[in-house]
Amino acid sequence: MKLKVTQWLDNIMEFAVQRQASDVFILPKENEYCIKVHTAVRTIQITNLSTEMAKRVISYCKYQSGMSVTDSRRPQLGAMDYMIKDQKLRLRLSSVGNFSQNESMVIRIIYDTHQIESGFFNPDQIQKIESACKKRGLLLFAGPTGSGKTTTIYRVVRKISKDQIVMTIEDPVEIYEESFLQLEVNDQAKMTYADLLKVGLRQRPDVFIIGEIRDHQTAEVAISAALSGHLVLSTVHAKSPDGTIQRLLELGIDFERIQAALNLVVYQRLIPTKSKEIKTLLTIKDEFNNHHVEKDDMRDWKDQIELLFKRGIISEKNRDKYFYG
Repeated sequence: MKLKVTQWLDNIMEFAVQRQASDVFILPKENEYCIKVHTAVRTIQITNLSTEMAKRVISYCKYQSGMSVTDSRRPQLGAMDYMIKDQKLRLRLSSVGNFSQNESMVIRIIYDTHQIESGFFNPDQIQKIESACKKRGLLLFAGPTGSGKTTTIYRVVRKISKDQIVMTIEDPVEIYEESFLQLEVNDQAKMTYADLLKVGLRQRPDVFIIGEIRDHQTAEVAISAALSGHLVLSTVHAKSPDGTIQRLLELGIDFERIQAALNLVVYQRLIPTKSKEIKTLLTIKDEFNNHHVEKDDMRDWKDQIELLFKRGIISEKNRDKYFYG
């Protein structure tokens, strides 16, 4: 018996949510489609689907999310709410057709803060971040895509900002938090990170969450906001704590301004334990005396990884995989 589109979608979304997956992929192959979900530590292929059924699923999702059902070539973006087992999911969808006019679709799942559950190997580290937030200034988080940086930022800010105004600027919004004012970057509408930051400063928030510092203008406005008394938390693409500072230098920010604004740098990864849990490991740097990269600024990280292995918390395979970050 063939499943209805809604039944099939329910099954896939339930599978994804149980594993706290961030994305569902509906991807064309030569004679069929494959369905994958992306979790914190790996991408899982769930099943294959006939081309006919896949097109029905994609058309249904496009219709529900306000996208054009008849246009199967051009890139499209949409959004929809999806109910599953009394749980309301916020989905962002993107589709594009390939050379043979078979569409692919990616469904991004946006969780509420309280729906995301992952522990920390060293809870004391979170307390250190919370304490640093009281000093205001700039806090930067580094790590690969999917390492939980935004989740950590939201958890910390949600806890310390009960009586404060929090504004987020993201591309796209990854986590829904009703107590925050959440803005989304739209380059076509000239709503860049830097543009929204400038507007945001006029709104006088206490806390800024910036999805990513990716250019000089955004870095400059973020530094200025931190120096003017705001708490600013953001992410940077870097492979180590010192790498975040190097990235700001590459973006043209003077080291003196970085040193004056920067309060804390966090590098993090999500690491599976032997008991199949996914936990967050952090290494934190809070001293920035010079702009030279240390010979091994990941020494603390390596020591933590080795200790987790010796205590039997992580496997030898994962020790080797995550040893260098």
